[in-house]
Order: sequence, then C-alpha cells, then structure tokens
Amino acid sequence: MDQVGCGKSTLLSIIAGLESKSEGEIYIEDEKIDGISPKIGYMLQRDCLLEWKTILNNALFGLEIKGKKNEENIKYVEELLKKYNLYEFKDKYPSEISGGMRQRVALIRTLAVKPKILLLDEAFSALDYQTRIMVTNDIYEILRKEHITALIVTHDISEAISMSDRVLVLSKRPGTIKDMHKIEFDIKRKNSFKL
Repeated sequence: MDQVGCGKSTLLSIIAGLESKSEGEIYIEDEKIDGISPKIGYMLQRDCLLEWKTILNNALFGLEIKGKKNEENIKYVEELLKKYNLYEFKDKYPSEISGGMRQRVALIRTLAVKPKILLLDEAFSALDYQTRIMVTNDIYEILRKEHITALIVTHDISEAISMSDRVLVLSKRPGTIKDMHKIEFDIKRKNSFKL
C-alpha cells in the first residue's frame, strides 16, 4: 500500500532490473542481483497479451523470448493451463476470453519461466470489481500452490490484506516505509473474500 506518486512502480522496476538504482543492493537467496534476473517475473497492470497469438502461444511467449521453449517447458505450461482451467481455451485468441482469464494467462506466461519472485504492479486494477475479486482469489491460490514469493503493489486495502502475509505502507515521496502490518488469519484464507 502506498501514497500516489511515492515511487512504488519505480521500486518494482529497479528490482526487475529495468531501471538503475541510485543506491543500495538487491539480493535474492543471498545472490546479489544487478540488472535483469531470470529469478524475477514481472506482471504489469495490463495483461499485454498478443491479440494475434492463441492463448497457448501467449503463455509460451516468455519462454520463446528467453530461448527456453523446449518440450519440458511446453509441457509445464500446458499443465499450468490445465490446472487453472484454461486448457480448453488454448486455441482461442485473447479477444475470445474474459478479462479474468486474460490475467490468468498473463500470470501463467510469467510463471512459465519459473521465477523465484513475482512482481505484480497493480496487476488487477484494470478489471471490474467482481472480476477483480475472483482473479485475486485465483492468483493467490496459484502463488500459494506454485510456492512463489510475490511483491504486490496495490492501492486496494482489501486486496492487500487478502493476498499478503505482510503489508508495507509507504509514505509520500520520497517513499519510505511508514508502517508494516503482519497479516494473520485464524481460519484458512481460501475463498476469503467472496461476494
């Protein structure tokens, strides 16, 4: 959670290696990260699916760019599509599926490269409220099942609480950590925020 304009997207871009940092170091599993790392997946606000590619080919696109589109990784993507109820749509095009399904395809494309950390920059803000609730539930379950650590930027308090173990609140520019809240539930979180 943060104030508008405090540098949250810049922070994610620095972690992803897309922007230079002015100071400090970034470590993942005790390894210093300089520049773009295969250990980091980045999912933006828009799903950025390519309208002329099928759902399967969109899901494989990250692997294609990284030169890792091999039989083993294709099978992994197909399994993710099956697991998250998209396999039957694999030959459809993005315009033929819902906004929530598009976001899941974008997430699978990001997970296909097997990142250790997933950066989500207001990844659900373009969705209507009801779809957003369903998708955030889906994404939370996917991240939990795939054992992926995620750093999520959002202005939506309920989204932050429902998807997080810890919520950091940032101050106005320059962004500093204003407060930190550990999120603990006495009951299982599954389907924690249904309508």
